[in-house]
Amino acid sequence: MSKKNSSSSRIPKRRYKEELERLQVELVEMQQWVARSGARVLVIFEGRDAAGKGGVIKRIMEHLNPRHARTVALTKPSKRERGQWYYQRYFERLPTKGEIVLFDRSWYNRAGVERVMGYCSDAQYQTFLRQTPTIEHLLMEDGIILLKYWFSVSDEEQQARFERRLNDPVRRWKLSPTDLESITRWEDYSRAKDAMFAATDTRESPWWTVESDDKRSARLNTISHLLSSIPYRHLEWEDVSIPDRPAADDYERPPVEQFSSVPDVAAELAHNK
Repeated sequence: MSKKNSSSSRIPKRRYKEELERLQVELVEMQQWVARSGARVLVIFEGRDAAGKGGVIKRIMEHLNPRHARTVALTKPSKRERGQWYYQRYFERLPTKGEIVLFDRSWYNRAGVERVMGYCSDAQYQTFLRQTPTIEHLLMEDGIILLKYWFSVSDEEQQARFERRLNDPVRRWKLSPTDLESITRWEDYSRAKDAMFAATDTRESPWWTVESDDKRSARLNTISHLLSSIPYRHLEWEDVSIPDRPAADDYERPPVEQFSSVPDVAAELAHNK
């Protein structure tokens, strides 16, 4: 079923960019605390195809230090991984001390696409629903800060985004056969999501729903909530002074023609504007 559109007006683009920049500065501050304190932060992003998860992850990661933050987006399991304990390939990518890890889809694939598309048995599915709250309890008991976000998109908006991807050469790759089949299995995915929430939306590790028909609002709301959920504090930056450049000595740069250079197509474009 379609969701009713919010009565509130969409945030103006200029105001959105200003607030996004403010939040991204705070993300950098938060990461500084994570790196120095040795905290471990794990954020799970789930939701329907084209719900806007990737756009939020991109804005979160945009200005973070990649030495202390990374995104995990796994492909389908290999033959070897299919023979492992189900959670194993995800656990290999959990954050270490001082690191933020964002899971663009996670072990919850078993409760979603694997369940709906028949990629796992009913026994495997039931075992997953039973084990996951315990698994997440153990992660949090060990000190990992765990957050789970579910991105909720209406059927009309999902359809519109699929159509835009179809006509956009830089986003066409985002359309997979599984994505397209999700259109005809909308209610199956709805039932799977409801069952997943019933089993894994716990007081200790709740699901946070993000209404994502409006991408701007979804991005601001998610980042703001993420920041409010991490117990970071402002740390002073270390004093850094940029030294004066010493005077040139007798060094002479070799002739440019001696090396291979990429063609300057930008200059040609500027000349022909």
